Amino acid sequence: MSKTGLKAVTLDDLSIEDEASFRHVGLFADLREILERDHYEFLVPAGGRPLSWDRALFLNLSFWEEDRARDVLVDSELPADVLMHVAWHHLANRFVSPSPEAELLSEAIASAFDLYLVGRLLGHSPDSSFLATQVPQMGDVAEAAGLDEDGFESLLESVAGDPDRAFEDLRALLFHVTTALYPVTSTERAFEILSSFDEHRFAPLLHHYELSTWVTKTRLGASGPERPRREGLDARALHETLTRAESSIDWLTREWVRPAQSSES
Repeated sequence: MSKTGLKAVTLDDLSIEDEASFRHVGLFADLREILERDHYEFLVPAGGRPLSWDRALFLNLSFWEEDRARDVLVDSELPADVLMHVAWHHLANRFVSPSPEAELLSEAIASAFDLYLVGRLLGHSPDSSFLATQVPQMGDVAEAAGLDEDGFESLLESVAGDPDRAFEDLRALLFHVTTALYPVTSTERAFEILSSFDEHRFAPLLHHYELSTWVTKTRLGASGPERPRREGLDARALHETLTRAESSIDWLTREWVRPAQSSES
């Protein structure tokens, strides 16, 4: 392999950035354990010279391997929040039957968990590097959507006050929006769909997420070769189950995380 290539590594080969900020979040250790047990692979620069963030982002957003998911990292450091984000995708791939809706549900769960983490860290780890990057980015998007500084502060307070509720509200919003947009080809119709969610409390954050990439990836997957059949939950039925659950975080912990920890690796 050339020195400018990429090599596959597992968590044992990586250092976890900002890990201390998440020690009070029990799911961090659980999700890390699952990736370790399953020998989940990442791709890092083979020669030791870091990739630029832009190049790693381009590779992650533009190219997807059919047989397995492997995130490209800029170096041998893995941010703790990215570890958990990846783990939720890994679990969704394990427990949900493949379909366009499954792709979008997986993205919705992983991305909504990022907001859950914001809520959990705001009162416990205010110096976290995760908050230092995520909150300003969210604030910029919210401001562009018309939410003023006081409104954004109130939104963050509501997230910190009930992170579980914030997770479910955003998860459902992201799933509703993207499944409605996925089959649409008309710009006018897409605008109408987006506008129909403008009153949702998390509407100002919608464009913080890579919705265009989600929809594009899902369309490409649906137009490609038929995917191998795999036993699993139907994505829309699972969405309804999570919507009805008293806490969708607790449901996912009980039905996905615990079984994955106890199964043979």
